[in-house]
Amino acid sequence: MSQVDVTTANHIMHLHLTRPEKYNALSLEMYGALAEALHRLETDPDLRVAVISAEGRNFTAGVELDQWAPYFGGGEGWPVGEGRIDPMGVTGPQHSKPVVIAVQGYCFTWGVEMLLNTEIRVAATDTQFQMLEVQRGLFPCGGATFRLPREIGWGNAQRVLLTGDRWSAEEALRWGMVQELTEPGAQVDRAMELATSIADAAPLGVQGLLSASRYSLENDRDACARQIFKQLVPIMKSEDAAEGVQSFMERRKAQFTGR
Repeated sequence: MSQVDVTTANHIMHLHLTRPEKYNALSLEMYGALAEALHRLETDPDLRVAVISAEGRNFTAGVELDQWAPYFGGGEGWPVGEGRIDPMGVTGPQHSKPVVIAVQGYCFTWGVEMLLNTEIRVAATDTQFQMLEVQRGLFPCGGATFRLPREIGWGNAQRVLLTGDRWSAEEALRWGMVQELTEPGAQVDRAMELATSIADAAPLGVQGLLSASRYSLENDRDACARQIFKQLVPIMKSEDAAEGVQSFMERRKAQFTGR
């Protein structure tokens, strides 16, 4: 049985971790399945957004450290390779289509780091987050060292990274690391609702917006302003942009095709 169940419907790809008996610990096989699915998201024009979730009481308790120690110690980074996109967004190119994640129970180490590489995060109220690498003789290598301080502030990030202490779903919401809390068991449905709203929007506009937002993280205001119009011009020439104008004039919901 695959450790990641991948289904598609209505322009949405759903990646569901299916290893609850091992607390959805990240194996090499699971990593490969996630990376291959994200590459499919990237290359399939019918897919517009992904949802990541997990079976069982916990999203993940961490990695299969005995499998991953040689990779972490070898200096090569995450084993992406051809036909894969790194779920952590550290090695190789990042995904260009939005990803929504739903977490519950334990969301430790790589779970936090993959979450930080997504666009919208929904957590059940019972979620506990932890980056415990310093308690295992190493430090995070999936993006937490540069994303978590940006997301929740330097002091908050260093408190949990340097100590390995856990933090709650309520703290994650207060710090802005997650966007919504749900009752346990409702997080996946809410993530799918958000993904549906994204899938109903204009795909080229959504991808352009995500690209421009990421550009703003690394560049100053003037560069960002120039980049906006550089990216917007080809999108304004698309069939979807024409459909957006036509639907506005006809007072109806737009039907976008991604062209």
